[in-house]
Amino acid sequence: MKKLSELYPNCGSDVEIKAIKINSKECSEGDLFVCTMGVTADRHDFIDDAISHGASAVLVSREVGDKSVPVVKVDDTNKELPYLCQRFYDYPDKEIKVLGITGTDGKTSTATIMQTLIGDDLCGYIGTNGRSCRGFVGDNPNTTPDTHLLYSYFREFLDHGCKYVAMEASSEAFFRGRLKTLEFDLSVYTNITSEHLNIHGSFENYVDCKLQLFRQTKKDGFCVLNMDDPYYDKVREASNGKVVTYGMNKDADLVIVDYKVYPKHTLIHFKYQDEIYEVDSPLLGDFNVYNFAAGLLASLCLGVDIKDCLMRISDIKISGRLDLLDTHTSYYVMVDYAHTPNGISKLLNFVHTLDINRSIVVIGQAGERDYLKRPKVGEVVVKNASYAIFTYEDPRSEDPKDICEDIIKDIKDSYDNYEIVLDRRKAIQRAIDMAKDKDMVLILGKGNETYEKLKNETIYFNDEEEAYLAVKNCELKEVSE
Repeated sequence: MKKLSELYPNCGSDVEIKAIKINSKECSEGDLFVCTMGVTADRHDFIDDAISHGASAVLVSREVGDKSVPVVKVDDTNKELPYLCQRFYDYPDKEIKVLGITGTDGKTSTATIMQTLIGDDLCGYIGTNGRSCRGFVGDNPNTTPDTHLLYSYFREFLDHGCKYVAMEASSEAFFRGRLKTLEFDLSVYTNITSEHLNIHGSFENYVDCKLQLFRQTKKDGFCVLNMDDPYYDKVREASNGKVVTYGMNKDADLVIVDYKVYPKHTLIHFKYQDEIYEVDSPLLGDFNVYNFAAGLLASLCLGVDIKDCLMRISDIKISGRLDLLDTHTSYYVMVDYAHTPNGISKLLNFVHTLDINRSIVVIGQAGERDYLKRPKVGEVVVKNASYAIFTYEDPRSEDPKDICEDIIKDIKDSYDNYEIVLDRRKAIQRAIDMAKDKDMVLILGKGNETYEKLKNETIYFNDEEEAYLAVKNCELKEVSE
């Protein structure tokens, strides 16, 4: 808690500030409401609403007239917000070592692997799966949260004794300026494929936002790069810290010598500092071999002993990724977050190396997001899966029917191994009803998330829970018949 005059010495008010908010509906007594320009709204328009919810002061960048609470004016609230958060939370980014992970795919898995190998008593996690350390588990509204939340999370981790935070650094976060005040102690690059073009406007802009993580890495920090990725050279050129590499390339610092994926584990041989190490990883798929290599090399760069890393491998659990549900059925049900064409392709290729018959995929695409990706997803699913059921997935203000039509735009005249079931609950039930002996039902796009964003509301919805319910309904139907 700080006085407003401590944050802005010339403001003329000593009102106590307990938190910083940018959503008027989330304000309560003691909050400083910052009127940033959002993606679709100017928050100056919601000052009265913020005050009615209890806001004790307001930060603006244009004239708003007299208000019942102190008003502080700055040149640009969006640019001011991260500096304000640094001051309010006493520069927690200078106390904790910030580890950033970026890439189109693999951010959540790599960050979670790093947290586990470093130790969740020492390393916090921020990303798609929320925020956590050994001391607590909490929600997180975005892959990379808004600045006022990010700095509060840093302070929260420090209060729980953490020395590191492994955070997913999305391209959108750099584009929105959420991370501009951060200097990263270590940065990790997984891969780059086309994504989020609705936000960035072009693939080149998207790549450039990814590169910003490596430009903001400290000179005495580390840039951990995938040497096998096509954009490796471009990322290396942008890297400000010491570059270390992983991959199957024999010149990498951590070489993936070979690996074999089994139904329930992956046996990997790594070469590091002229030593060969055998790793029995609980993670499945060749993509997770790379994610593990990235997480392992990053941990070693931070000084974690390789023996300690190897002892912690069995503890790795990535929620919402390759979650094979315990359904006790003759078929299989898996829930995964895969939502990009590349991620879906790799997942389906892996699944078909298992001893299964058909693959039945339930998937949608998010509303108000990259519409150019939708037909690519449709094509990669019908080409690589036995059957697809397209449905809604956070449609927001868009009509789910229109989104599904975008998905099938390039396949409707060439493929017939799909159908549209707009209601996601019914789509999951349809897939379970179709499943026969040794089929694999894959429910993709949401992982362990517990919500669906509809036009006028956000509802509770969890794919795993819906899958279990669908299995139960199917069993009851069979009994009644």
